[in-house]
Amino acid sequence: MKKLHLIATVLLSITLFAQDVKLKLSQGKISHQNKSKKESSYEKQIDSLMTKTYERGLFNGNVLVAQNNKIIYQRSFGFTDETKQTPLNKQSIFNIGSIAKEFNAVSIMILVQRGLLNLDDPISKFNLGLPKWSEKVTIRHLINYASGIPRIENGLIVPKNDEDAWNILKSNDSLLFEPGTDYRYDNGNVFLQRRIIEKVAGMSFEEFVTRNIIKPLKMTHSVFDPELGYKNRTSCYDMDNVRCPEMQFISGWLWVDINDLYKWIEALNSNRLISKESFQTLLNNPYAKDEGGSLGRYFEKEGLQRHNGVSYKFESIFLNDFKNNVTIILVSNNLNRVWDLGHIIHNLMLGKAYEIPKRSVYQAIRKDALVDVNKAIATYYSLKDNSKNEYSFENPGELNKLGYELLRLGKNNESIALFQLATKEFPANANLFDSLGEAYFTAKQYDLALESYKKAIDFGGTNGNAEKMIEKINKEIKNN
Repeated sequence: MKKLHLIATVLLSITLFAQDVKLKLSQGKISHQNKSKKESSYEKQIDSLMTKTYERGLFNGNVLVAQNNKIIYQRSFGFTDETKQTPLNKQSIFNIGSIAKEFNAVSIMILVQRGLLNLDDPISKFNLGLPKWSEKVTIRHLINYASGIPRIENGLIVPKNDEDAWNILKSNDSLLFEPGTDYRYDNGNVFLQRRIIEKVAGMSFEEFVTRNIIKPLKMTHSVFDPELGYKNRTSCYDMDNVRCPEMQFISGWLWVDINDLYKWIEALNSNRLISKESFQTLLNNPYAKDEGGSLGRYFEKEGLQRHNGVSYKFESIFLNDFKNNVTIILVSNNLNRVWDLGHIIHNLMLGKAYEIPKRSVYQAIRKDALVDVNKAIATYYSLKDNSKNEYSFENPGELNKLGYELLRLGKNNESIALFQLATKEFPANANLFDSLGEAYFTAKQYDLALESYKKAIDFGGTNGNAEKMIEKINKEIKNN
């Protein structure tokens, strides 16, 4: 009897164990199904958002969204250039602007980890032929834009090549500020980082990045400074379908497709190229915490890295959410709404409220404004009466942007009319009254300019600009 009882007990245990395993497998399957449904829901929402944004003329480019190290949404919208003959695809390569500066910063940290560099080395150590100020500037200053080195870009003066940049740096004997005491985002810092990498590594910057980053990560569609006509290369263009000028600038700009950019972000997240400590060093700027550093802006509390880049009409952004393991990338060759869209998709992924961007008022009335400002204003009111919910009438920046475009074109009276419309529509907006004041000042209508600047101050001010302009105008009146 004892033997039979023992057998029965064992059989019961096996049955219960099997049921438990079956239950857990079932739960796992349900959990996986729930996860798949959630991903499918995100995909549908993002696709609806992006499709409507494209249809409204607010995005031309590629988008990729990943969650938990898996791409859950990827799509191309629009065309490779102004001819609108070739649709974009996921192999299309883009100029990503300032995001490309990450490659020199990470290369610096690779050399640091190999013991070939120290971040606190003065750059004079590398015998670059720079003035005496190089003894004060360290590599740490360069990667955090806290060096104070002379600017290589000054207004309309921009170096067309590396030789021009060298000449500017070597011919300026003084710093803009003492290293480590201020912050100035300037490409001279990037230029010197690339030259130091070459000096230490004994090869070109492009070759170092290719050997140590591009090939190990299998970034198969990435290329430095591609010429027009290079396979899969895009060109940027404006809303009038006019192609941007080709960039003549310092060398070393890596163009990438969106998948290669994702490989890059994922490699840094997983410490495949540099250590976690080195990654944190680049994320946190000790000299200007709120400005960000070589890897864009880091919001420590939210666990969020954000980096964007602009070059002519190319614009790109990525949001790297460490807490929620979400990565959002948008690249565009038409300078549209990538900043807004990046944050909108992020809110969507976090289950927060979001709105699909509305059609642009600026785009809707711009062509009329360039020819007949009164017709543009009439179109504005007609759209507001008939399509208020479809256009971005609640955004004062739309009219402000157009007013400044007219002002830059020398259309003073037209810009005044646009800014008058803007202040009428947003009667308590300090920035718009500041803009109207500038238009009046340019037209030498000093009394009206003073009146507008005073209103700007009454409505909260414009960080001291209105006060400075009032002082300037009073001097002009006194001198005349």
